[in-house]
Amino acid sequence: MKPYRDFFKRAIDIIASGSALLVLSVPLAAVTVWLHFANKGAGAFFFQERPGKDGKIFKVVKFKTMTDERGEDGKLLPDSKRLTKVGKLVRSTSIDELPQLWNVLKGDMSLIGPRPLRTHYLPLYSPEQARRHEVRPGITGWAQTHGRNNISWCKKFEYDVWYVDHISFLLDLKIVISTIQKVFKREGISLEGQVTTEAFNGHN
Repeated sequence: MKPYRDFFKRAIDIIASGSALLVLSVPLAAVTVWLHFANKGAGAFFFQERPGKDGKIFKVVKFKTMTDERGEDGKLLPDSKRLTKVGKLVRSTSIDELPQLWNVLKGDMSLIGPRPLRTHYLPLYSPEQARRHEVRPGITGWAQTHGRNNISWCKKFEYDVWYVDHISFLLDLKIVISTIQKVFKREGISLEGQVTTEAFNGHN
């Protein structure tokens, strides 16, 4: 048994996420109302199915940064036309990730871990890459502090599996500090629904 990985990490997740949701309740409520109106009735939250620990599917929640406006053909308009000024600010400051604290509190996610990716990637992973699902996915992780959108998918998965094999309190603390630095520098920001790196196809 590994005490930190098997017990203390989850205890820290519960205490930290619960405390953060309580402290940030007023700002989060304000952002929710702000986005509700900015998104023109499309809602303030974005829900999507993602694989969690052991591949169990859950719905990740984020702040919605775009409208659901469609063209005459009924298809969604390009991201650039649906992204609101408020959404751009929320995304660029990574505020859109904060609702995932609820996923952490529920046990779907951890504060630190491999990022939860799309469900259609599941059959594309090699056995080694699939090991990223041996732990709860995180709001941020080792790969996010090593290039985020500027490294290949295969390299991201190498970092994810390395994290699975080296989980420790000091490593998680290092990731938290690095993530905070990157948020303030606004490094590696991607837009919801917009491709900033090529889609994973099982090889890249």
